[in-house]
Amino acid sequence: MKFNLIKKNMATHLQASELILNPDGSIYHLNLLPEDIASKIILVGDPERVSKVSRYFDKIEIRKNKREFYTHTGHLRGERITVMSSGIGTENIDIVLNELDALANIDLAKREIKSVHTSLELFRLGTCGSVNPEIMVDELLVTENVVGLDGLMNFYPEYHFENEFSAKFLDGFPYPKIKPMLYFSTCAPESANYFKDARYFGNTATFPGFYAPQGRQLRLNSLDDQFLETLNNLGVSNFEMETSAIYALSALLGHKAATVNSVIANRRRGEFSANHHATEKKMIEWVLERLIP
Repeated sequence: MKFNLIKKNMATHLQASELILNPDGSIYHLNLLPEDIASKIILVGDPERVSKVSRYFDKIEIRKNKREFYTHTGHLRGERITVMSSGIGTENIDIVLNELDALANIDLAKREIKSVHTSLELFRLGTCGSVNPEIMVDELLVTENVVGLDGLMNFYPEYHFENEFSAKFLDGFPYPKIKPMLYFSTCAPESANYFKDARYFGNTATFPGFYAPQGRQLRLNSLDDQFLETLNNLGVSNFEMETSAIYALSALLGHKAATVNSVIANRRRGEFSANHHATEKKMIEWVLERLIP
């Protein structure tokens, strides 16, 4: 069966099948209107973490949710700020980033792209595992470079990124079936600068799953027993499941992004945080103090 997709010109009306809205005019998955978000947005995976962040706000003016996407917008020390849950995985980030961009840069009522671009500041607060035996559990790590093993950005033909990290990684990556899916990106320097006093800056691998993609074996085998060690030898310090899409889509759409992760496991040493909730609390307070002093 062959489908003829409707190709859009950037200056034309966006079709209802491409820009999907709810009956109240809000964007489809996030259930948000443009005025519901601030220009500075914290992204968390777990919906329960939204309230753990917004409890520090001086005032919360917006509380909305649909599916796994929970949003609180309020004020902290005189500045408007949003915290939103994305759920797990780059497929969810594809929804979140495109719909946030639509809220900022598309006139939803007219279904037209705005002539003046608005750049959002996006900050992921998440958890990660380390593949570097020297990185301590319960510390915070800011992602500088990222490699995506999920293949998402191969669906966006305009996207291309390469630097010293990507060249070295591609040259040494020994898994031919996975190699065509790889893509790379980096943080926005001005966004990472909020966290310049972090103990660790690292190169992150974003995986498309929790078990075999992260080297775990229950009843099914993973790729090989040396996968995580191989990544570390290629310059990777830690891994998680969202940052590659956040960085790459932000770059493609003209937004600025940085990720701060709490390290809750060191896979090379077999360690897991004894109290990752305390580490999460430390991360939230540390980030908010730097985003809005």
